[in-house]
Amino acid sequence: MAAGSGRWWWLAVVMLVVVSVSEPAFSDPQTNQIGNHLGCGPYHITDVPDYNRKLNLSFADLRNQLSSANKRFATSNQPAVYAMVQCRKYLSTADCVACFDAAVLVTRNCSNATTYAIVIFDGCFLRYQESYFYDQITDRITGGTYRVCGKRTASKQDIFNETAQELLNELLVATPRINGFYAAAKEPPSGGGGGATGYAVAQCAETVSQSSCEDCLSLAYNNIKDCLPNSADGRAVGAGCFLRYSDTAFFADNQTTDIAPFLERESSSRKKKPILLAGVVGTVVIILVLAALFLWYLQSRKQNAWIRGNILGAKSYIYKDLKAATNDFSEKNILGKGSFGDVYKGTLQSGDVVAVKKLTIISSREKANFETEISLITNVNHPNLIRLLGYSSNGKVLILVYEYMPNASLDRYIYGEKRGMLNWKQRVDIILGTARGLAYLHEQFDVCIIHRDIKSSNILLDDEFQPKIADFGLARLLPENNSHLTTKFAGTLGYTAPEYAIHGHLSEKVDIYSFGIVILEIISGRRSSDIKIEPVTEYLLEQAWKLYENDQHLRLVDNNLDSNEYEAEEVKRMLEIALVCTQSPSNIRPSMSELVVMLSSNDASIIQKLQNRPTTITDFNKRIPTTTNTSRLTNATISFSHFSGR
Repeated sequence: MAAGSGRWWWLAVVMLVVVSVSEPAFSDPQTNQIGNHLGCGPYHITDVPDYNRKLNLSFADLRNQLSSANKRFATSNQPAVYAMVQCRKYLSTADCVACFDAAVLVTRNCSNATTYAIVIFDGCFLRYQESYFYDQITDRITGGTYRVCGKRTASKQDIFNETAQELLNELLVATPRINGFYAAAKEPPSGGGGGATGYAVAQCAETVSQSSCEDCLSLAYNNIKDCLPNSADGRAVGAGCFLRYSDTAFFADNQTTDIAPFLERESSSRKKKPILLAGVVGTVVIILVLAALFLWYLQSRKQNAWIRGNILGAKSYIYKDLKAATNDFSEKNILGKGSFGDVYKGTLQSGDVVAVKKLTIISSREKANFETEISLITNVNHPNLIRLLGYSSNGKVLILVYEYMPNASLDRYIYGEKRGMLNWKQRVDIILGTARGLAYLHEQFDVCIIHRDIKSSNILLDDEFQPKIADFGLARLLPENNSHLTTKFAGTLGYTAPEYAIHGHLSEKVDIYSFGIVILEIISGRRSSDIKIEPVTEYLLEQAWKLYENDQHLRLVDNNLDSNEYEAEEVKRMLEIALVCTQSPSNIRPSMSELVVMLSSNDASIIQKLQNRPTTITDFNKRIPTTTNTSRLTNATISFSHFSGR
């Protein structure tokens, strides 16, 4: 990641491990990278050498703390760089330092000027970021926690399952109560029926709270328990905690933690026999009556309070504060109306301006899924994705709070009241930025998020007219019986791929089709569902294919653009990319990462080079079954466009 001398400086430091730390020659730093997972974050540093200098200083500080102060956990702050390292406490100083050095080298695989990275090994983890994260148990790459299950089984696996589960449950209780949030323990076979001894370790970042440690380990346990039926070893890892079990020892016997005192706290109260006195009985009766009344009160408020608990990674806003910020959700404050609810401009008491989206919940069955999903999309972080700041709820209304975009949505600049204000370069930048955001959702985040409703009104513009995709992840949150959407369908017909609109086949290629339509809108200044009457009736996609086949692609360009701003070959290349995105069947559409390469290249023939995909409607007809042709697919899209509601 670091360029020039910065990279070689650190490599030279690594070469000094042997002389800087004197430990026994036999060691195991446990540098097995879990799941080969490397998270690399945004790339928006302007002064790359200065940033890399600060990052290297942070690395040097962390390494010095591990080696000189005999630590297993360290943080370091440089301006715009926050860094953290944590080793399992059973590692020696030399092994801890070696594990850290290996993690640093792995981060060098990230691109230059990466402002975020996380590497997780069996023996340690390393994370750095441009903003403060020390009290967090989630991150923008892994979200909460994820598991990696071993491929081998234990001797008498059924007995081992009981042993490991009992051990993990004990660590779950004890670890958050131990100073430093760390415990390593082993458990002999359950029931004395033979089988393997269980070994396990649990650890949280030392800078989180006890309750956060409990939450993180609970998430980790819910993940790792799925390994137990068939695996002799498993790991659940994340930004805030680490949980591992195995049927073979991965730490020395003298490195175990006495967790019994921390388990006794829970059981001691149950062991004490109550002294039954008449006065006490009377007091207990009164307390029970009061408790019953209190529980009744809580139950009456349950519907309004279902989401008031902390959602990991998201801020909980008070409903009345958002109501005041939007002037009681006044019509005058509406920024837009969309598939998922109305969006209002809000000014908080702090003076911060936010976008407030009201999302009505119809079915109570989905409520349990909201915490997980909001936690997921809160941790999605990319320069071309709108940031979800937090949430609130009041009864059946879920409120999502987003960062505010001063230049509103792209559709206003393409065919709305601000039409003609964007020049050609700005339009190309918006296309590329949108592609990068979608590539992150599809391929670079911990799970693949399919947007399902890519359209110009869901692409927002910041004060520098850089695009940010909005409403990603919300289709996953919508109840299936939402009023204007059919079961398992979310999107705007007219932007929607035929295989999804007609057959319900959903994949990331649905977003790619919609992205192609958006490119056509940006080039032409026309709405996808608008009909061109003269000389023949045509929708935008149909017209684009015909103009391309007849080498008349310049006729598609928005008349508001200055012809001196663009070249014919660049227009043709953009049109080719849009048409490749809209091909059927869906498997011949490129991936979003391929599209980013296409858009970043000046090679006019790159479309043909990528898997020999067709670039003309004639070639396209040869590549699909005889029962389906382009006109039928185009007409299917056209017919659905009438119902877009736009």
